[in-house]
Amino acid sequence: MRLAIFADIHANRQAFSACLNAARARGAERIVCLGDVVGYGADPEWAVDTVMGLVDDGALAVIGNHDHAVSTPSENMNAAATAAIEWTRGRLSAPQRRFLAELPLTHRDDDRLYVHSEASHPARWRYVRDTPDAARSIEATDAHVTLCGHIHRPALYSMSPAAKMTSFIPTTDVPVQLLGGRRWLAVLGSVGQPRDGDPAASFAMFDTTSREITYCRVPYDVEAAADRIRANGLPHWLADRLLMGK
Repeated sequence: MRLAIFADIHANRQAFSACLNAARARGAERIVCLGDVVGYGADPEWAVDTVMGLVDDGALAVIGNHDHAVSTPSENMNAAATAAIEWTRGRLSAPQRRFLAELPLTHRDDDRLYVHSEASHPARWRYVRDTPDAARSIEATDAHVTLCGHIHRPALYSMSPAAKMTSFIPTTDVPVQLLGGRRWLAVLGSVGQPRDGDPAASFAMFDTTSREITYCRVPYDVEAAADRIRANGLPHWLADRLLMGK
């Protein structure tokens, strides 16, 4: 089965629409959403409705920290993120808020574990910033592949049976086979707010038969997404950073 895996959509309608179209053109048979459907962006109602519809059609989804903050305010968010969540909370309907609140922290599917942040303590919303962070996550599960988001920058880590770690930044559109002799942590880039210097939206395709993961980038109308943020009175920094991919 060919999976299309999305993380950190952040209510960016233009980016998520472009990624969904690209994934379907690549033959995606199932959708996986790794959390943070909302936050930062200007189209939370559309984003939640879209993910709800995908889940109704068989997609998998887990909760992210911004999704969680809609019902449980967080003290760990910066001022711009907090302002966006407060605005988002007022835009979502009760069924939309309930959908986000009821998403699981993790989902195990075959030999894959899906989580927003990392596997050792999913509810602490830790970032995988480096190899020790990745090792902690890999050691917390027996899954062959853990897939996460949260940090908005693509990366791939693996651990050998002797606990030797490797790490690298995957090249766009170059498949990487996740060999069975190692265990893997695939960190996805962000659909709606990339932070690796490339403003193009990011997602990944995973082939469950060949065990190959391919990181994908999709150009989209960044200006339109930024204009929507400004037009809704959200902090302008949230619009400006889209243009820089940071």
